[in-house]
Amino acid sequence: MARDTDAIEKDIQQAREALAGALDELSERANPQRLSEQGKEMAAQKWADPRVKYAVYAAGALVGLLILRKLFR
Repeated sequence: MARDTDAIEKDIQQAREALAGALDELSERANPQRLSEQGKEMAAQKWADPRVKYAVYAAGALVGLLILRKLFR
């Protein structure tokens, strides 16, 4: 059963609109500025956790002590 041209054009227009909406959403999600901001927020949240903060301090102190030990040996 053949469809009339008006129905086909309507389907094409709906597909175009759906595709345009999907492309807009993808461009918003993949925005480098937005991704950068999200990364900064995630890093700030991780750093606010005392376990992470003090583990980084301890690792830095250990590396510093090892460097000093190597220099003065």
